[in-house]
Formats: sequence, structure tokens, C-alpha cells
Amino acid sequence: MSDDDHHFESSADAGASKTYPQQAGTIRKNGHIVIKNRPCKVVEVSTSKTGKHGHAKCHFVALDIFTGKKLEDIVPSSHNCDVPHVNRVDYQLLDITEDGFVSLLTDSGDTKDDLKVPSDDALAKQMKEGFEAGKDQILSVMCAMGEEQICAVKEVVGGAK
Repeated sequence: MSDDDHHFESSADAGASKTYPQQAGTIRKNGHIVIKNRPCKVVEVSTSKTGKHGHAKCHFVALDIFTGKKLEDIVPSSHNCDVPHVNRVDYQLLDITEDGFVSLLTDSGDTKDDLKVPSDDALAKQMKEGFEAGKDQILSVMCAMGEEQICAVKEVVGGAK
């Protein structure tokens, strides 16, 4: 019976592999941190001096990497913070569907059809205009903590003009 309980515990921990611990005092500007369970990019770090009764504290100001929302946190510098594993993967754009999804070509030759057109208007416009003009485009997709979002569009420039 207790073996089964332990099994449930480990399956609950599966989400933890999306982050890794890092001491707050070592996290720098332009690094990543998890604040309020959201993956963020650090835009400002300030450290206060140790007080009469405690640790130096780090004040983090960060932007959610998917929504751009500003989040803040204060953590003792000797404590660990969660840092998200952030990856960028490039895919070739195959199609933009009428319901706002994109069809992407993976390195293995499969298609990936579960991403929406980005909510960033400038990025969406650049992507749609290039697609309608028949240009080959590479989309950079940022992945962190089980979420994915298109974050950049690059035009493939052909060799012969």
C-alpha cells in the first residue's frame, strides 16, 4: 500500500522537472526565474544589505515570457528559486488556418498543428503578410513549463535572386 502512495508522489513531482533550483543571489538580469508559477525573464535585480536579524534579500522584477506581464518577488539571497528550462525551437511555416492555428514542419518531417498565431499584432502581421506573399518563413517557438508560443519570425532568403 505504501509503495502505491510513493508512486503517486513521484508522479506529482513530474512537473518539477520543468524547473531547476538556483540560489537567489546568483540570478542576474536577463536570466530566468519562476514567479507566481510563471516563467519570467529578469529585467531588474536589487539586493538589500543584511538586516539586524536576517539575510540579504534579492528583489526581482521580471516579465512573464509568454504574456509580457510584470511580476515581482523578494527572496532571501541564500534561498533557492525555481528557474524554468527555456528552449527555443525553429520550425518552417507550412500553413495558417482560418481558425488562427499554424501548421509547422518539424526537423523530423512531421507537422505540428497545435500553436496559435501569436497575440503580438506586429509579429502576427509580419507572419501573415510573408505567408500571403509566398515567402518561406522560419518561426521560433519558445517553450517553458509546458507552454509554447511563437516568439519570432525569420524569412528564409533563397540563394539565387
